[in-house]
Formats: sequence, structure tokens, C-alpha cells
Amino acid sequence: MEERSSTHESRFRKWGTLIVLSLALAIILIDSTLLNVALSTLILDLHTTLQKLQWVISAYSLIMAALTVTGGRMGDLFGRKRMFIAGAITFVAGAIVASMANSFGVLLLGESIIEGLGAALMMPATASLLVAKYRGHDRAIAFGIWGAVAAAAAAIGPILGGFLTTHYSWRWGFRINIFVVALLLLGSPLVEDDREPERKQIDWLGVVLSATGLFFVVFGIIESESYGWLRARKPFPLWQPGSVSIAILSVVIGVILVASFVAWERRFEARGGLPIVSMQLFRNRQFVAGAGVTGVMMLGQNGVIFCLPVFLQSVRRLDALHTGLMLLPLSIMILFVSPTAASLTKRIPHKRLVQAGLICNTVAILLLRAAVGIDTKLMWLVPALALYGIGMGLVLSQINNLTLSAVPVRNAGEASGVTNTFRQIGIALGTAIIGAVLISSIVSRMETAVRENASIPPQAKSGVAKMLVANSAELVFGDRGTFDALPPHVREEMTALRRAATTAGIDRAFLWCAFFAVAALGVSLFLPLRPAESAHGREP
Repeated sequence: MEERSSTHESRFRKWGTLIVLSLALAIILIDSTLLNVALSTLILDLHTTLQKLQWVISAYSLIMAALTVTGGRMGDLFGRKRMFIAGAITFVAGAIVASMANSFGVLLLGESIIEGLGAALMMPATASLLVAKYRGHDRAIAFGIWGAVAAAAAAIGPILGGFLTTHYSWRWGFRINIFVVALLLLGSPLVEDDREPERKQIDWLGVVLSATGLFFVVFGIIESESYGWLRARKPFPLWQPGSVSIAILSVVIGVILVASFVAWERRFEARGGLPIVSMQLFRNRQFVAGAGVTGVMMLGQNGVIFCLPVFLQSVRRLDALHTGLMLLPLSIMILFVSPTAASLTKRIPHKRLVQAGLICNTVAILLLRAAVGIDTKLMWLVPALALYGIGMGLVLSQINNLTLSAVPVRNAGEASGVTNTFRQIGIALGTAIIGAVLISSIVSRMETAVRENASIPPQAKSGVAKMLVANSAELVFGDRGTFDALPPHVREEMTALRRAATTAGIDRAFLWCAFFAVAALGVSLFLPLRPAESAHGREP
């Protein structure tokens, strides 16, 4: 009887760790997609624009991208479990601030900055603690479930956000984090961290260089539609460098800062310091390939999850709840496929599962593109969404296992931080690039349509064209007020043109998403067939 109780307790502690860490991962990723289906509601409630909400979504990922490596290194220095708990407390503090937001600035502070900081501390701890806890087939199962949670959370976020926005308030999407974090703290005794903390020093210059570099790159991409890419469309309020757009200048500054970060890290490490990212890590081909697949794939995935709610709400006029429900086939297939993929690894190499998933993603995006139309039946989206869920499930179930098994357990925190940095850069740039493509395409097509439209009086066309440029960030949801100043017959014509232009913009954006999926497939060629542990019969 005692033996049975001991075995039961042992199993509970063994897999209890996975439950706690997966729950932490879930709330981090749910919050990255929660607002996508509430865009139109937020624009009205906070009196803001789609472009500013792009900043909220991108800045959350940007903060994580900039500080996740630092969070992983701090876990190595001060203890992973300590950083996990500190991150959870910080995360819930940000959620409370975001839930009380009455303006764009407060939402940005709570959701993007404070929550992003908490997530940057938690995220690397989840993966590195899994690497240290599990071995062999147990690790494949653990990462299969962890990957399923990661993929499902990204898909469940819109459904949960849609339900809460429609029946209660978008604010409840943040308030529920209070209860989830309470469960995490109660379950934290199940999380074990046997690693002894290292010497306590942080490479603060490296933190500043990486964070500011990434910020300038993403800022330039997001603001390119407002200020133009090369020539300034309008002056930047703080400083205007002649006729040159602040967008391209920002990207150049960002690239220079990132290059300076790399040079500093090499120099700092050569002098015997402990950098936040060891450049030695990037000599590991398997690790770089795995992190690269993750980053490039997220460019396309986040583009898809950003565009679909825009299409369903702006063009097809669905509410937040039904927008989330339309994504349900995606969630169901992820939840089914990801755990199943772990059992397939005994017969099918991990690399082949990842590649099969990326092929499914590419085909699914092209099917989504074919199904997007002003008057097409929404049910045509279902097969494509289900196929996309299958692809995501296959990839995310094993890519982290392939990536992190390439490094020793003692470097798991740093490696996990770098992997998640690649992930968050992909998410941030995905929203920025696809958002910029979408908005620029809408403006361009509407300008052409206005010039060629016989229903709009010639004397009104010049004023309408100027209005399009001035309100480019608001055109996605343009029938919410952008055209109110126009005469009724012109307003109706512009609303119809806007729906057509938005559909065409999403069509173009999906091509970019498909390109990123194909690029991720190309990077996957450099992955090994199986994780290092399986391939060599030893612990990494």
C-alpha cells in the first residue's frame, strides 16, 4: 500500500512539473493573441487606431524578444525557479494594469511592458526546467505536450478573447490571469531546480544594445506606412532628417545597434566575462537551425492570426465571439495532433514531422488565400484552418526538443532564452511586416479605385485621396468613422471600396505568410533527423 502511494506521489510530482510549466506558457501565449479579435472594440473604447494597437501587440513580443535572453541568463545566475516565480508575479501586475486601461498608453504599459517583462522571466525558465527534468522518451512526451500547449494557446487566445469581449469585456481577458497565476504559485513547490546559481553578474550593456536595436528595427517597420519607407510622407514630430523617412533611418540604426551588440558580446566573452548570449552557441548548427525554423515560422503564423480577425470583422462584420469560433478548427487540430506527434517519433524522425508540418502550413495558407473573399462562404475557411492546425501541431510538438537537445543541460537557460528570442522576434516582425503590407496595400488599391471610379465626382477625388493618406492607419475599420465627413453617396461608395481593398490586402499578406512558411521549410533542411540525445545515446 505504501509502495503504491509512493509510486502515485512520484508520478504526480514528475508530471505535475509539466502541468505547472505548461500553464505558465499558456497564459504568456494567450495574452499575445487575446487582443486580436477585440481590435474593433478596442478602437472604439480607447479612441485609438489599428496602427497603435499593432504597437501593443508587437511591443509585447518586442519586450520579450529583447529581454528573454536576459531572463534566461538571470535564471542561470540566480536560479530558474526564482526567476519563474518573480516573472509570474510581475506578469500578473501587468495584467491588473492592462485590465484598468482607459487609454492606449495605459494598455501599452500594462500589456506590453510590465506583462512582457514578466513573460521574459518566465518563458526561458519553462523550457530550461523541462530540459533539466526529463530524459529520453519522457522528454519527447514532455515537449510534445508543451508544444501542444504553445500552439493551442495561440489559437485559444482569439476564442477566449472573443467570448469575453462579446459577453463581458475585453478587460476580463487580463483579469483571469490573476486566478491562473495564483494556481501557478500554489503549484510552484512541484517545480524542482537542482542547478546551483552561478556568479551573480549581468551584462547590462548587452541588454541595452539588444533591446534598443530590436526596438528601432520594429519601430521602423511598423511606422513605415505612416512616414513612408524612403522619402518622408510627413515629418516626424521629434526630429525630421530632411526628406528622408524616419522609418528607414530607424531600421538602419537598429541594425547598427544589433551588430554592435554582437561585437560587444564577443569582446566581453573573450575577456572572461559572462555575456547574456555566448557567441559560441551560434556555432552549434543544430541549435541555430532549430531556433531559425521557430523564428521564421512565427513570422508567417502571426501574420495569419493577425489577418484572419481583420478579415472576419472588417470585411465580413463578425463580432469578437464568432471571430474566435471561426478559429476553432485550428485549435481542435492542434490539441489533437501535437500530443499524437510525440508517439510518432518512435517510427518517424523528428525532423520529418517538422517538415511535414511546414508543408501543411504552406498549403493551408494558400487555401486560406483562395477562400478569402467578400461574398465567399465562410465554411470554406474550415478545411484550410484545420490543415493549418495539423501543421502547427506537428512543428511545435518537436521543434523545441530538436533545438534544445543540441546544448548541454547547464546551458539550457541561455539556449532557451535565445530560442524564445527568435520566437518573439518572429511574432513582433510578423505583426509589423504583415500589418504594414496590409495597410499599404489597402491605401494603394483605394487610391487607384478612387481615381478610376466614375461614381465619385472629379472635384471630390483630390480631397478623398488626401484623406486616405492622412487616415491610412484607420482604413482597416474605415466604416467606423473615417468616411463620415463625406457626402452620403460618396461615403457608401468608399465603404464598398474599402471592403474590396481590405480583402485584396489580406490576399497579398497571405502570400507573404506562405513565403515565410516556405522559408522555414528551407531552414529545416539543416536540422538533424533526431534530437542529439536520441542520435548519440547520451544526455546532452
